[in-house]
Amino acid sequence: MSRFDRFLVVDWSANSTPKRGADSIWIGAAGAQARPPQNFATRAETIAYLRDQMHAALAADQRMLISFDIGFGFPKGFAKHLTGRPEALAVWEWLAARIEDDAKNSNNRFHVAAEINRRFPGLGPFWGRPDHLDLPDLPAKGKERSRHGLTELRATELLCAGAHPMWKLYTTGSVGSQSLLGQAHLAHLRAEFSDQLAVWPMQDHAAPLVLAETYLSLIDTAVKEAKGYSCKDAAQVDLLARAFHGVSLETMMHPDAPPEILREEGWILGAGHGAELLAALGDRTLTPPRLRNDCFAMPQGVDWVPVDVALDRLRTALHPVIGMENIATSQAGGRVLAQDLVARRANPPAANSAVDGYGFAHDALSGDGPYTLPLVAGRAAAGQPFDGPVPAGHAIRILTGAILPEGVDTVVLEEDCAADGARVAFDGPVKPRINTRKAGEDVQAGAVFLQAGRILTPPDLALAAALGIARIPVHRPLRVGVLSTGDEILSDPGIPAAPHQIYDANRPMLLEIARRWGYQPVDLGHCPDSESAIARALDQGAQRCDVILTSGGASAGDEDHVSRLLRARGNLSSWRIALKPGRPLALALWHGVPVLGLPGNPVAALVCTLIFGRPALSLMAGSGWMRPQGFELPAAFSKSKKPGRREYLRARLNDQGTVEVFASEGSGRISGLSWAEGLVELPDGAAEISNGTLVRYIPFASFGL
Repeated sequence: MSRFDRFLVVDWSANSTPKRGADSIWIGAAGAQARPPQNFATRAETIAYLRDQMHAALAADQRMLISFDIGFGFPKGFAKHLTGRPEALAVWEWLAARIEDDAKNSNNRFHVAAEINRRFPGLGPFWGRPDHLDLPDLPAKGKERSRHGLTELRATELLCAGAHPMWKLYTTGSVGSQSLLGQAHLAHLRAEFSDQLAVWPMQDHAAPLVLAETYLSLIDTAVKEAKGYSCKDAAQVDLLARAFHGVSLETMMHPDAPPEILREEGWILGAGHGAELLAALGDRTLTPPRLRNDCFAMPQGVDWVPVDVALDRLRTALHPVIGMENIATSQAGGRVLAQDLVARRANPPAANSAVDGYGFAHDALSGDGPYTLPLVAGRAAAGQPFDGPVPAGHAIRILTGAILPEGVDTVVLEEDCAADGARVAFDGPVKPRINTRKAGEDVQAGAVFLQAGRILTPPDLALAAALGIARIPVHRPLRVGVLSTGDEILSDPGIPAAPHQIYDANRPMLLEIARRWGYQPVDLGHCPDSESAIARALDQGAQRCDVILTSGGASAGDEDHVSRLLRARGNLSSWRIALKPGRPLALALWHGVPVLGLPGNPVAALVCTLIFGRPALSLMAGSGWMRPQGFELPAAFSKSKKPGRREYLRARLNDQGTVEVFASEGSGRISGLSWAEGLVELPDGAAEISNGTLVRYIPFASFGL
């Protein structure tokens, strides 16, 4: 848990007149002295309330964290240029001396912003103002700005989807106005409480009162589900205060960022840790609602169901059923990305050399060569940048990956040069910027580089690490239970079998399929043909799993206990699929958990799992509906197919690149599954196949195996 006793979350406002309700100031409280969200009409009332709460915490010898949804700092370079000190708190002091904000919210923030703009080159960085204000130094629109020399977003804002630039002062998302006013007021509180108050992360002394910046949208998933609040603002402050109270803040309060960035730009408490904050509010904020009891029902009068119709209905009935967690990038391989990933930095972060060679400014060259340039002392190497500019008309020894020093925009390959330590000579002509990489030419800072739903690959992890992503929000692995049924089944292949008994082939096959698909396989064992035993196994599965696969007993015979039990207690929909092999497919809910009843025959069980289970489970796991990729290839077999059912034949490619099928179509020939490397899909209608006819071949790799 956290190191604080009390938690306040403040939804600040830059309103110019008193206002209550939505889009005004709200404060949520958790921990000691927790209370319902409080609403304030003015900033003066708010500061008075906060002052009282801070004194109360000190009197009770309790630590209190007060977080605000305003920026505590501005992008790098702003503080130094404005105040002469590269520190956010220096800006607070500067603003406190100039901001005027009276008891009725009347303030001069636009005039102060215009004064700041006059101190910077070009026009900007602040923008946005009411039409009636005549402030030539404060442009009304962001696109009117130029040459002010500052970036749009801070490093921490790149971790928060939808963050608005600090420079925006007017209309929706005007965090700049809130921040200018807020920083001035907080500077006065700092002066009043002195060493009893610290500002995180700019100050690290142990103080009983800590101010921090946060971002209310970190827990939007929970806010959307919340009920009983008068407005969204009230829900946000209340839930975020409770989340901070319920989560361990140690990691969040030690962000992986350079000290100079934390000192000048600040950091958003909880940035990159949204999943942990949601988890602290309870699983109800993370897990989507259960499926509807009638989600698998077919319309009345539907008997035989074509494969494509069944797939479409299955896709409509299902949705993701798992929650999220935030894990280290190095551990995220194979997991399903739960949110878009946004680059914290550019790749490459700075312009650099693509080769070993010699760098110079292309403007120094004239004519078509050859050229001779004097060399500066020293060199530029990856991880060892050259300190200082390269004078015009000079060159520098530069190695692959080294940042281009000031005065260098072109590099000539080492093999094309002759050098004696004092000069370098090379032939021409030379193209400008040759053998260099531009900053961000791969990925720009702030860009979405991986989208939610992607199954993360090793190269994805490399990209995420290169872009400064230390932790990744992923879906929790889907828990797939596998249950075999039947009196004739023996679960242990090591014990003797009577002639009427067979060993369980489906369960090890299905568990391994689940594992290869990146899910968590849960072995629910084997049950005899006993409704009570099957019910107990399903009860256990519903507690441990997100979805259950059963094999056997899914049809309508005397001993099909799974179907009978699911029909009586699990809202069974028995789909008769126009499919060979694998006609019966039982779909039901058991205590809200989806159950897919597969045929008992191993060949039919595999085909149904690949055709129906693969897309269904991937959708429930958060990675979307997956369709296997097939290839039109010439057949190395002959077949006359009757109309009525889609057929899948066990197949593989031969040395001639044509598709051959297993010698027997018998669904009891399990050896054909091991022999095959994929399936041939034959259409629903009649078909005449002969050697050379193009058929659709789907390799097992297209099913993720």
